[in-house]
Amino acid sequence: MSFHRSLHEGPQKRLEQRNSSSRALGYAASIVLSASALFGCGGSSGGGNAAGTSAQSVSSLAQLGKKIFHDVSLSASAGQSCATCHDPQHAFASATPESVPLGGPGQNLPGIRNAPSLTYLTETPPFFFSADGTPTGGFNRDGRAKDLAEQSARPFLTAFEMGNASAADVVDKLSRTAYAAEFRRFFGDRIFTDVDQAFLDAREALQAYQLEDSDFAPYSSKYDYFLAGKTALSVQELQGLALFNDPLKGNCAGCHPSGRRDGGKPPLFTDFTYDNLGVPRNAGIAANQDAGYFDLGLCGPLRTDLVARTDLCGAFKVPTLRNAALTAPYFHNGKFQTLREVVEFYVRRDTYPEEWYPLGSNGLPDKFNDLSPQYRQNVNVSEVPYNRHPGESPALSPIEIDAVVAFLLTLTDGFQP
Repeated sequence: MSFHRSLHEGPQKRLEQRNSSSRALGYAASIVLSASALFGCGGSSGGGNAAGTSAQSVSSLAQLGKKIFHDVSLSASAGQSCATCHDPQHAFASATPESVPLGGPGQNLPGIRNAPSLTYLTETPPFFFSADGTPTGGFNRDGRAKDLAEQSARPFLTAFEMGNASAADVVDKLSRTAYAAEFRRFFGDRIFTDVDQAFLDAREALQAYQLEDSDFAPYSSKYDYFLAGKTALSVQELQGLALFNDPLKGNCAGCHPSGRRDGGKPPLFTDFTYDNLGVPRNAGIAANQDAGYFDLGLCGPLRTDLVARTDLCGAFKVPTLRNAALTAPYFHNGKFQTLREVVEFYVRRDTYPEEWYPLGSNGLPDKFNDLSPQYRQNVNVSEVPYNRHPGESPALSPIEIDAVVAFLLTLTDGFQP
């Protein structure tokens, strides 16, 4: 089965293929109107802080990783850290409204993709193709890193991010930090003489921080408390949840499952797969000033091992929707600034394309204009709500869009019941 076909088979087919993999998440197929109807509320069955589990203490390696994560001295500019683009106050996503972050020695070089949230990544599997060919898992928006330690090498060395010329530059900076002695105690007195090992150790410390610190996965949203039977959702929020799950309306749960997982674990709101949504081109990205440049996700330009898989061009990883209210701008290219715009785009992309795309030379909307013409056939046009045509009613009305947005707001961590 081709990727294009498997991606667009529909919710039931995708449910079958994900359940066949040992690494796939459980899927809640039923539409819910109350906690008791689907989730079986009860604090003991939670799995997150909202359900009564205490935050786990972190290892000394993770504590070292936290220092590295927040250390601006490890960049070429001496003014940028991992936390600069992954702010803890914004669910470890960008704190600025710019579509893409700025970096480099002068902190003035634009990137090419929006900085994603680093929350709820702990159960992400390494990239693989499922039995029917569906790409799944991996880190970065194109899945090219197998784990968080591998992923963290790129920001240190990318010219438009932290901008170091080499791993040796990073290690030299590490050796001059206030915590260098702690690094030596942990990894050995001569660790800084072995550049490759020291760079790997630093990245494994970063990984330990992200895996162990509960700030990256607190499960403390209103929705978590709702699942644990400790609070109620409003009428509008319940309506939004029902629309979110309804395969004939929002159909959001097709990629962002909202029900408890195996063992009663709270949902992650991602199935780790990839989709091609035809997001409009963002003129605010400097690279897009070149009319011949396209960010094609799984098949390049940053990922190079799948360049021959033209059926994958334009597909990006399905993100978690947890804390989505804190992580604007949205999509890989940061095209949209509000959740309402995002939901409107989902349901009106095909019924009112003129709202989202510029007019072409033929006077018609230039749909999917952030893909070169030969790859526009890869865009998902078969699954709800993308299966409509101009002149038809969108899958959601304006009132229903408001309800879905209201539900999405319940996914923000830090709720106080």
